[in-house]
Amino acid sequence: QWQLVESGGGLVRPGGSLRLSCAPSGFTLDEYAISWFRQAPGKEREGVSCISSRGGRLKYADSVKGRFTISRDNAKNAVYLQMNSLKPEDTAVYYCAATFRACPATGWGARSMDYWGKGTLVTVSS
Repeated sequence: QWQLVESGGGLVRPGGSLRLSCAPSGFTLDEYAISWFRQAPGKEREGVSCISSRGGRLKYADSVKGRFTISRDNAKNAVYLQMNSLKPEDTAVYYCAATFRACPATGWGARSMDYWGKGTLVTVSS
């Protein structure tokens, strides 16, 4: 069984920070591009960020540029999403997903992802 597991979600005040982690169960990540998606209550799932298999290419949604940073450590077999200056509108369930293809040049390619995690809830509230 191959699976992704997210961790690091929780309740944080506006302006605060969280770091999410994505780790595999049953395989290694070094040949996969990894994306983060999120789904807020009552809204559709949206792409947040993507990192190429070697970390050389990064992609961010306009809504998180300058606040979120995606990174990976293939030696530790993990991918991270550092979230700073959090806003209430960042509240969502965050999912990581892996693809053997590259980060999509256009859009986020959710339907092309090979593996998904179950998600971790991030709540930004005062």
